Amino acid sequence: MAADDPKTVVSTDWLQAHLKDPDLRILDGTYHMPDAGRDGRAEYEAAHIPGARYFDIDDIADARSDLPHMVPPVEKFMSRLRAMGVGDGHQVVVYDMYGMTTAPRVWWMFKLMGQDNVAVLDGGFPKWQTEGREIEDLPPVIRDRHMTVRRQNHLIKDVTQVSAASKLGDYEIIDARSAGRFAGTEEEPRPGLRGGHIPGSKNIPYTELLNEDNTMKDPDALRAVFEAAGVDLSKPAITSCGSGVTACVISLAMERIGKTDWAVYDGSWTEWGAFATLPVDTGEN
Repeated sequence: MAADDPKTVVSTDWLQAHLKDPDLRILDGTYHMPDAGRDGRAEYEAAHIPGARYFDIDDIADARSDLPHMVPPVEKFMSRLRAMGVGDGHQVVVYDMYGMTTAPRVWWMFKLMGQDNVAVLDGGFPKWQTEGREIEDLPPVIRDRHMTVRRQNHLIKDVTQVSAASKLGDYEIIDARSAGRFAGTEEEPRPGLRGGHIPGSKNIPYTELLNEDNTMKDPDALRAVFEAAGVDLSKPAITSCGSGVTACVISLAMERIGKTDWAVYDGSWTEWGAFATLPVDTGEN
């Protein structure tokens, strides 16, 4: 278990110790794939960490885009979070029902909006529940709090920027999907997408960054994963995945080892794989 850091990852022990802090805000950032047959909000309403609010990745998104859960306009993010009673001066802790799969997306969105006091709960709700800690099914008490947003554009990349990086090789592009999807041997879960990966990208399935209990590996072990995948950590990085969710696990892992020159490709493979004019490679790293 790596040291607690309220700007990246905190343990269940840390959260338990701070659970009654007046400026703590806990968010359930669970997202399920459309074919999972699960309802994240219903699961949250049935059982959640005391005081938690539900952060709906599909709702707090850009409704104008045809791509899934793209980053929302600044005004929408501010208004949605204010309605949840989350704002300036709060320490935010995000968890998910998988352990550490979708919560990092919420962590990244906060960072993108200039909010740094946000961490992911190591091991998430499964670890909290396994340890026998308190859960509830009550709605939170909402107290209004203004949020100031200063969008950090260096933390996000669009398809044009990623295409340039792929051609120039001046960034390490790291794909969090499974090895089969990266190689093009495994079918994509979303229909109509080609198999394969962005030319020049490296593959680190996000699960390789986690321990068996879905906590994040310690910084030395994380660094070893990057090195084993052939990632040059001296280069700036762009993280990618299926739809910009698990890419953020890689970004969080980079932050944990002190690497801060990274950005997320928000459209990820859902965008790249859908355009026949964009080149695709197949096979392993």
